[in-house]
Amino acid sequence: MIEREYDSDLQLATLAQEAKLSRYHFLRLFLRLTGLTPHQYVRRARLRRAAGQMIWSGSKVTEIALDSGFGDISNFNHAFRAEFGVSPRGYRMAYLDMRKEI
Repeated sequence: MIEREYDSDLQLATLAQEAKLSRYHFLRLFLRLTGLTPHQYVRRARLRRAAGQMIWSGSKVTEIALDSGFGDISNFNHAFRAEFGVSPRGYRMAYLDMRKEI
């Protein structure tokens, strides 16, 4: 469900209901199996999608952030930099520079 609906409002209660578990049991199991909380996992799924869009689409960073389920651009920029070590724009530029060298 997370991979399929990464851009929707995936709350713990919704995910637990989908798994047919209590919220607390779901949270413990999910953390044990993935090493991440559901919130962290959803955020990473959104960031992976956004990173692909940064490379393969000509869309603006703001559009990609909103389409990936982030509510505002500053939160997206901060999360993207934390995950990939570079800003979204820097990520796109690095890829374009790499393509020029090939």
